[in-house]
Amino acid sequence: MLSFEAFQQWYEGDETEDCLYDVAMDYWVGVEAMHLSTRQQLIQSSPPKLFLLEKSPTSEGMRAPATAIHGRTKVKKLEPSWAHTLRRKVDVVVGRPSSLSCKLLLSAAEFRPEPRRAKIFVSDVEKAPTPGLEHSRQALRTDENDMAFLIPAILSLRRDPRLLKLPPFLSLFCIFIGLAWLLVLPTDEYSRRTYISENALLPGQVHTYFGGSEHTVFRAYRHEVAALVEAPPTEVADKLGDIFNTHGLKVARQKYSYTSAGQTISGENVYAILEGPRADATEAMVLAAAWRNMDGVVNQSGVALVLTLARYFKRWSLWSKDIILLITTDSTAGPQAWVDAYYDAHDTSSIQSLPLKSGALQGGLFLDYPAGTNGHRYDKLLIHYDGVNGQLPNLDLFNTVTHIAANHLGVGVAIQQMSENSETYPSRLKTIMRGMFSQGLGHATGPHSSFMPYHVDAITLQTIGDGWHDEMSLGKVAESSIRSINNLLEHLHQSFFFYLLMEAQRFVSIGTYLPSAMLIAVNFAIMSISLWILSGRPREMPDPAKTAKPATKDEQGEGENVEVMKHDDMVAIVPAQVLATSERHLFAPVLFIGIVHFLGLVPLYLFNTLAEPSLITAFLTTAMVTLLLPPSLAYILHASNLLTPQGTTLISCFSLLLLSVILSTLSTLNFSLGLIVGLLASPLSFALPASKHPIYGRLYSRLLNLIAPTTVLLIGGLLWRGSGAGGWKGVQAFEGVKELLMKASFAWTVHGTWTAVVVWVVWWPAWITGAVVAGMGALEAKQERREEVQGDKSAAKS
Repeated sequence: MLSFEAFQQWYEGDETEDCLYDVAMDYWVGVEAMHLSTRQQLIQSSPPKLFLLEKSPTSEGMRAPATAIHGRTKVKKLEPSWAHTLRRKVDVVVGRPSSLSCKLLLSAAEFRPEPRRAKIFVSDVEKAPTPGLEHSRQALRTDENDMAFLIPAILSLRRDPRLLKLPPFLSLFCIFIGLAWLLVLPTDEYSRRTYISENALLPGQVHTYFGGSEHTVFRAYRHEVAALVEAPPTEVADKLGDIFNTHGLKVARQKYSYTSAGQTISGENVYAILEGPRADATEAMVLAAAWRNMDGVVNQSGVALVLTLARYFKRWSLWSKDIILLITTDSTAGPQAWVDAYYDAHDTSSIQSLPLKSGALQGGLFLDYPAGTNGHRYDKLLIHYDGVNGQLPNLDLFNTVTHIAANHLGVGVAIQQMSENSETYPSRLKTIMRGMFSQGLGHATGPHSSFMPYHVDAITLQTIGDGWHDEMSLGKVAESSIRSINNLLEHLHQSFFFYLLMEAQRFVSIGTYLPSAMLIAVNFAIMSISLWILSGRPREMPDPAKTAKPATKDEQGEGENVEVMKHDDMVAIVPAQVLATSERHLFAPVLFIGIVHFLGLVPLYLFNTLAEPSLITAFLTTAMVTLLLPPSLAYILHASNLLTPQGTTLISCFSLLLLSVILSTLSTLNFSLGLIVGLLASPLSFALPASKHPIYGRLYSRLLNLIAPTTVLLIGGLLWRGSGAGGWKGVQAFEGVKELLMKASFAWTVHGTWTAVVVWVVWWPAWITGAVVAGMGALEAKQERREEVQGDKSAAKS
């Protein structure tokens, strides 16, 4: 067995003839993995010590005399035959041409002019006890030695520069797979039909008695409500409170006031508590209607129906929970003020505390039926279920109401503002996309949305279309749904809280759709890891095709470019520069990332505190800063050398890593918001800190401007106004932007939505960082190109 000490003795010049054969075998396999220049320096530094062994038909097999290599000329002549010579030698060294390690060495023996930055360890070689090639193949290597060689060889690939070319393609692959994953969700193979998990609900198992004389009562209440349409809020609250009092219910009122974008939103809620004969005031249900719905229309028939049901429910003794009958001033601020005060999470300076309370809220049902005194027969029930910040009610509540309406009362059900939800792929995909967009915005879609943060499952039923169903059908749906909630022995928990609906009877669970968002987040992590590895490598690695030159006498004597390493029982000859690493200086990159993310608080604060007239000015200022700040920062940092190329790489690394961590976490809470932001920010993965062509950096910086947060907001404002009344003609995008900013400010002030935080504190800083990195890469490439041109001119003159 050739020991490491014997190898060192031979390498230092104290070798003996007995070990020349083994050393030559190990030496050639190890040297082949080096740079061309390093190989030449090794061979030229000790020419008498290297022998090439040719196969010989003599009785001594491979122990035939070899030809010594002397001088520089001999080496050059020998280079084209390295692959052929090594292939014959590997047959002997490995011993089994069919083994995996032999295949690896055979492929590695091919001569390539490009650099091979691999750390290939060579096992010690046993001498053949008897001559002959076949016997040597059986005696020289075992399967364990093959694996001992293969594992270090595979691990050495981590230093191969070609591996750093893979992450951009892997990142792009993850993005495409994430999108493809999302597109297959509407198919039957990846979705399933809805079902009810909570057996205690018993939907539709009871007979509904709402009808007959109750229809006359409803019409009378509808006329009384119609008379209050133009009345001030105080008079409306007085009248509604008197009606509840006539039914023997406990009545209370609540005043509230919010200030958003310089505007004051105030109102007065009225509610009554129907104490269940079998209840102990520990649990309650909510049946409510907003005085004005989400469209600002007076909800005449909805309010009248709640008053009618209050009178109707009072006569029943089957209630095991209290019923809270709530009439709010509007569909957004009113419900939020009431539920905040119910759970004592309100600001007492602007929101009045509730004088009456009941038990824990188990569920809520809101009615939106804005038909006037003449009534209106509707076709379907549009169910609103999206909550604040993308929260959703338990799927059992949605399935219960759908089952009662569609299967027992024959009332069609629609979702996501679509009058028709068919089973076709385009219809399913459109429904999912609309649901994801609504969930991603995180805004309130109805009065029920305010209850989601308190884990109160609630939905809103809105009548749409022209058909043959009237208020009695809606009353029966409400009665049967409230009675199902009344049957609950515990809070809804068995079904899904995270899902995507594509039809009223078909959904996709979180385990099926979440990988699409995670793949988008993983693409940032892949590029971050790649940039981290790149930042620790020397800036310039030698290219054998360019740096191959004769070694000087000093270099021949010293041999500073080579290191002999030992790993267990294996020996390696490794170029020193391949093992070199660069120390990472983290302070400046971390400081840059912290400052940029801190700057995101500025637009967040301005857009949530400024008055309406100042919003457009603030938006234009933010847009100008967004477009001008990255190139200015890139020029200043490059000209002043405040950031090295390694620092630029680390800035991009930390930014993408932070983006990956935040989006992967956000996707588990609000899948749609995480996916949308991830897709819009995905081009940042390819903002390279260094490029061979300056035009790439400049062009990519221009392309990044198209997906800047301010640009997306401007396009969103244009679409917002275009989708409203009046169409596209004569509508300015900035008016749409102002409306969006006002709604975002209201959602932040009243509902506490975090969409604005994600946009200005996560997405906007990441975009600024990516644009700065692209600009720095363009300037760096331009400088290198200028230096190359100057060097060529100097060489031509000399």
